[in-house]
Amino acid sequence: MTPAELSRTVVRVVRSAVDEGALSVAGDAVPDVVKVERPRPGGGGDYASGVALKLAAAAGLPPRRVAEVLRRRIADQPGIALVEISGPGFLNITLDRGGKDRVVRRVLEATASYGHGDALLGQSYDFAEAREERARVVTDVVVRLLRSQGALARTVEHGGQVLPLVVCPEPRLPELVGVDAARWAMLRAARHDRPRIEVDELLAQRESNALFRVRYAYARSRALTRNALELGFRGEAGPVPGGEVLLGLLSDHPGVLESAARHQAPDRLARQLEAVADELLRFQHGVLPLGDEKPSAAHRNRLALAEAAGTVLAGGLSLLGIDAPEFL
Repeated sequence: MTPAELSRTVVRVVRSAVDEGALSVAGDAVPDVVKVERPRPGGGGDYASGVALKLAAAAGLPPRRVAEVLRRRIADQPGIALVEISGPGFLNITLDRGGKDRVVRRVLEATASYGHGDALLGQSYDFAEAREERARVVTDVVVRLLRSQGALARTVEHGGQVLPLVVCPEPRLPELVGVDAARWAMLRAARHDRPRIEVDELLAQRESNALFRVRYAYARSRALTRNALELGFRGEAGPVPGGEVLLGLLSDHPGVLESAARHQAPDRLARQLEAVADELLRFQHGVLPLGDEKPSAAHRNRLALAEAAGTVLAGGLSLLGIDAPEFL
């Protein structure tokens, strides 16, 4: 279960509790979207939600009482292993372990469309055509992100929304560093921040260059697949001890895409790709057998996770309009 799916599950549970009379809340007080996030220090589970605190006043009940009503119902949903209440009424949700393992299969089946959904279905956005380079690039990616979540988005010649942003201080940047590096520099910074322009760093093929790490991590995922085939085995989704962090990032990806689309913030996707790339580069060293070691189920599972991470990197770079080379 992805964060976006978990959010929709919690919304369904809240609406069901209201419809059944377990919570006396006016219909307009039921949120359309419920935020789920990593638990705060001291909290348990995979995700936490403060929805009970938000509903307490409307329900006329203490937050922990609202949380208890929701806890039982959420715990009964498919893909949920455990729901606990902490603090004033936070819901700490532990996903079913089998559900986590299925994330890899879902990524590999969806390929580049993993994380695309219908959260913004029925919403329409018109953006003004931009002339300044950064405004044009950011608008283009915002349109891509919105479409990935089911929205109707386009640029129009007359009228339309103008995205507020700080323009790029170097208009010749694509000529200096190439289109891909220029796009990354313009998109990695939040719209209200000035892009960091260091020509030498944007061209450097080294670890300090975030775009290089992202593209290199994707290239490594493809190399792992090629090397595994030479050794006579393929990836197979399954439990991966030591891969929990990477698996968690892949599980978070749909939620990051939805958030980037809702907030019209491509930088959120760029930061997500950096996190996936950095963890994949750390994880890659245990994927293939070493020396005389025979390929095992563990190697097949690790390879599938690495391939899924590469798939997420390629899909994310595509949304940013940046090439993902197999060889680097």
